Amino acid sequence: MKIGIFFGGQSREREISFAGGRTVYDNLNKALFEPIPIFVDSLGNFIHLNWQHIYKGTIRDFYPPVKFMPNLPNGFQVYMESLGKLSDSELTELISEVGEQIHPHQFAELFDFAFLALHGSYGEDGNIQGLLEWYGLPYSGSGILPSAIGIDKSLQREILRDFGFPSPKSETISRSDWEKLNKKQLFQRLESEIGLPLVVKAARQGSSIGVNIVYKSDFSEFEKAVSAALFVEELDSETWNEFSELEKKKFVAELTDIRSGIGLPLLLETESGEETKTIFHPENLLEELSQVFNSVKSNQKIKLTALDGEDLVLFEEFIAGKEFSTIVIQEDDGKPLALPPTQILKGKTDMFDYRSKYLPGMVRKITPIDLPNAQIRAIQQASCEMYAKCHFNVYARIDGFITETGDIFLNDPNTTSGMMPSSFFFHQAAEIGLNPSQFLTYIIRTSLAERVKSGKKSFEIANLLLELDKQIISIQSAESNKIRVGVLLGGYSSERHISVESGRNIYEKLASSDKYEPIPIFLSLDEKQENQQLHIIPINILLKDNADDIREKVQQSLAGKKHLIISETIEKTKSITEKYAKNAIFNAKEISYKDLPNLVDSVFIALHGRPGEDGAVQIKLEELGLPYNGSQTESSQITIDKYATNELLGANGILVAKHRLVQQSDWEANSTKVLAEIKQNFGFPIIAKPADDGCSSAVKKIDSAEEFQAFASLMFRNQELLMQAEADLLGLKTNEEFPIKNHILVEELISPNGADHFLEITGGLLTKFDSDGTISYEIFEPSEALANGGILSLEEKFLAGEGQNITPARFNSDSQKRQIISDQVRTDLEKVAKILKIEGYTRIDAFVRVFGDRAETIVIEANSLPGMTPATCIFHQTAINGYTPFDFIDRILEFGKERMAKSIE
Repeated sequence: MKIGIFFGGQSREREISFAGGRTVYDNLNKALFEPIPIFVDSLGNFIHLNWQHIYKGTIRDFYPPVKFMPNLPNGFQVYMESLGKLSDSELTELISEVGEQIHPHQFAELFDFAFLALHGSYGEDGNIQGLLEWYGLPYSGSGILPSAIGIDKSLQREILRDFGFPSPKSETISRSDWEKLNKKQLFQRLESEIGLPLVVKAARQGSSIGVNIVYKSDFSEFEKAVSAALFVEELDSETWNEFSELEKKKFVAELTDIRSGIGLPLLLETESGEETKTIFHPENLLEELSQVFNSVKSNQKIKLTALDGEDLVLFEEFIAGKEFSTIVIQEDDGKPLALPPTQILKGKTDMFDYRSKYLPGMVRKITPIDLPNAQIRAIQQASCEMYAKCHFNVYARIDGFITETGDIFLNDPNTTSGMMPSSFFFHQAAEIGLNPSQFLTYIIRTSLAERVKSGKKSFEIANLLLELDKQIISIQSAESNKIRVGVLLGGYSSERHISVESGRNIYEKLASSDKYEPIPIFLSLDEKQENQQLHIIPINILLKDNADDIREKVQQSLAGKKHLIISETIEKTKSITEKYAKNAIFNAKEISYKDLPNLVDSVFIALHGRPGEDGAVQIKLEELGLPYNGSQTESSQITIDKYATNELLGANGILVAKHRLVQQSDWEANSTKVLAEIKQNFGFPIIAKPADDGCSSAVKKIDSAEEFQAFASLMFRNQELLMQAEADLLGLKTNEEFPIKNHILVEELISPNGADHFLEITGGLLTKFDSDGTISYEIFEPSEALANGGILSLEEKFLAGEGQNITPARFNSDSQKRQIISDQVRTDLEKVAKILKIEGYTRIDAFVRVFGDRAETIVIEANSLPGMTPATCIFHQTAINGYTPFDFIDRILEFGKERMAKSIE
């Protein structure tokens, strides 16, 4: 069956939709379905997308295409709407760079069923559902009416009250009323009638966009919250002129961000009302603000309003209690069934906003919610009642709060859930034994059954359903001859959470294939923190939020602890699990390295830092005769040590950063002397990092002696907890990991040094055996990495929607000259790989200085087990060479298998 996956879209949640669509594309069972990517751009155009673009980190990395972007000085990345009005011919030419524009009447020629991964406006509000019904195509999830209900928070409040659900006190006002009302009187009345804290929401946006909480009686904070809900920003010349040039650019970038700012296009109005302009591009906004504020002497104010804004603001009573989210699914008889609700743990004044929902580690999720069983069942019952009352179909995500007195407030039913790999959607389905591929099959099958009931093209849809049921039975009963791959993930480095993201991605790519059977194996330390432990883990543990959560659940599973609500839900959903997940397992199992040959045919090491990238695991696997991915022991032992890597490369004529080690013993003996040497030999700013950890662990730009002292204090500390003053000075984020080491690697901050063009790149490669048994290298087009804070963070490198990567790198605006420079850089990267004896695959990070048609490549580090998260740019690079992520992983595994066979010979 051909499945058209709709993703992207016009809403402010388009990046999460894009990442979710990629998850669906990758996880559909390839024995049952053929995925067809239908990208919806921010103007509403439907594009049959070339598959290579699915693996970009963000929409802005490929659309609009680079060649259509004006050559402007500040390099703002923008969405389609920033190009302004295009002619039909210009639009056709632009779209043809990434795919083929299609129209609704052509949908049936391309696919049989539409899987909707769209969010917010035009995606989960009934619009796309109505369009698909008009053209007679079955689709996933709820129909037109429940979708319209699910998007409108104001309407939901009325429905909740009418049906007798507890509901917080609330009030809605329109934009026009807000502009006419006495705002201070309104705040005083809301404070009196609803109380503080006061929740202020954009009424028709999803994912907590446009949501703020006013905690105290502060009118200015209230006014800001309403402006944010209406996507309005006010600015005065005094504030603007206090900004540095860099701060002005940052302000514009944040203001035009569709997630946290007001987005584009926007209307600029001066206080006097003499001037009103529509702004489409951040560069134009920067120019206009500078002109407006530089042309007046007095403190003038301007108003910036998003054209695609919001007309209604919802004011709500703040509910103090535990926050939860419940996925409700539908049984074959149409009855709703609630999966175990998940509790969201956060700080007292933190909000479960857009970033918290979709970035691992920002908040902690506990499934089921930490409550007495009777209260958990009450949440499940209430969620099912809401599902039924709102006429939802197939599945829904019901969010809410439960107070200390047991009152349940359901505040946000969603007909489309986020579909990131560890989102509630997959996280809770895993509790009943379904992996993402199996759950997606359930969603498609149940959606077809629901569409049959609509009376529209019922006969054709019923035939699709009948054929799918036959195929599901067939693959469930077939004998498996798949290659068993142990996916080794977790570990105990500061990058263990990214390792989990990488390992999950490898697992999911292999699980949806008809070649491999992946077995997730979690590596951790024992209770004494001395010896490695290996555990085969079930899908419900694999999809926990992060490595620490997984470790905790493994220990509970081994102790035989299973929550009663989980057991009850497994029993209730037994018929669903047996249909879609043959032989589902629910418990962790401890194993040792010596057990591996009897359990798996090959191992994919998805670990980062130590162990994994240091050769320790490789030695054990070689002793067992098991093939594995990546470089062998000798190479891994060099590349894990950034200082040793620098020394070896420098000795072989490769440009590297000037560097030195600072030993803990030397620092503690005479820190003043060490600082003086650093100032004399390097000057500030410098780069400080651990020499033997993962690629982005505790890598910091250090601007002063005081900052280096703070860095050294944290790196050489004798306690797990961070010292707050030092952490604040270095700008560490909440929950940011910072390893303890006995040495620090200091490097010069690499600068343009007079180059015509200067950029940071990351380059990937793949190796193969030639007919004569020698290894040859396929060097991919490097990606240009754009860092918001000067240093690429873990999130920017590995998490969807966060990093900005341009692939191929923009070495020159002229395509021929760009290729000449790219060839030089790739030749340099191949030299690096050969010197370091890299095998399998790798990622090499570097800076490039371009002088005319000549390039200098300054190598930073090589990663023997690069991140393999869905958003990592190595997949952008392999796509250019025709490899899907599965193809790339398959080549890596095949190389390891061939290498092991040669070693045995």
